[in-house]
Amino acid sequence: MVDPRIKVLAKNLINYSCELKKGEKVLIESIGLETPLVNELIKEAYNVGALPFVTIKDKSVDRALLMNITEDHAKQIAKYEALRMNEMDAYIGIRSGSNTSELSDVPGDKMEIYFKYIWNEVHSKIRVPKTKWVVLRYPSPSMAQMANLSTEAFEDFYFNVCNLDYSKMSKAMDSLVNLMEKTDKVRITGPNTDLTFSIKGLPAIKCDGKLNIPDGEVYSAPVKNSVNGYITYNTPAEYQGFTFENIRLEFKDGKIIKATANDTERINKIFDTDEGARYVGEFAIGVNPYILKPMKDTLFDEKISGSIHFTPGSSYDDCFNGNKSAIHWDLVYIQTPEYGGGEIYFDDVLIRKDGRFVIPELECLNPENLK
Repeated sequence: MVDPRIKVLAKNLINYSCELKKGEKVLIESIGLETPLVNELIKEAYNVGALPFVTIKDKSVDRALLMNITEDHAKQIAKYEALRMNEMDAYIGIRSGSNTSELSDVPGDKMEIYFKYIWNEVHSKIRVPKTKWVVLRYPSPSMAQMANLSTEAFEDFYFNVCNLDYSKMSKAMDSLVNLMEKTDKVRITGPNTDLTFSIKGLPAIKCDGKLNIPDGEVYSAPVKNSVNGYITYNTPAEYQGFTFENIRLEFKDGKIIKATANDTERINKIFDTDEGARYVGEFAIGVNPYILKPMKDTLFDEKISGSIHFTPGSSYDDCFNGNKSAIHWDLVYIQTPEYGGGEIYFDDVLIRKDGRFVIPELECLNPENLK
């Protein structure tokens, strides 16, 4: 018997996140063998008269391919995948697997080939701007371990987060969107952090369950050359299979001029990927009331209630600040008391302190009002 929570999730993904219509084509891509959810998604797609296409991948197989991949081979793979992606109206990406570090020993130059010639060509240039897409993790024992929970407890947490009433959250986000779009100067303060930048003239975008599940953030982008100061991220960040900790970035006129971490040499190689990698493409405020601590999974960590993320790399097309890069690395800074606290100021007005919104029009986004 299928877990009824999986049925609810599938209905939400097809009808709310993708708003799939009769005759539309949807690519369901599962990394990991999560057949119960895939099967329910297929049924829901057929229920609305859509045409489901399915591909199932495995991280250990991806690793075997990437260990000896060449630039020419990557371009041929991208050509095949791009042809299919161009035909799709919607995309649902399920990310799972038994080992979150499966790609940790793939050489950095091979991962760079993958991101530049496959991911960037298929997902960044086609899927993101041209399809109705949603990406989600799926609960697994390895994810439960990262969250320091039993498998059963993690599944309960997961379905609370993912089956949240995102339409209610969406309405509550409108006040934050309106305020951000009137704001020029932003200041972020906290332990070992004092950062200023402008978001003047850039839109604020709601992430309300349409693109990612779990969801719960409002994002904009800094004016490219406006970032000054420093930020010390207090959340571990996994990139290319390696977990970075104690990341500290120092900015001058928009550019990362100094980066340190538990592997300073390795992190600077990432920021040297291209010119845009040392500039910031996104500033976002997390509000999901059920996500309160990091678990080394960006799709969850960037939505933590009381957090922000400040993202080196490419900006999104719908909030384009002029920065393009092969990377887009969401780094999370939590400002709740358990993580040292902190403040957000908009045009010198305190709008959030220690993770809680303190002005009346934004109190609807505090956790107790979103559950």
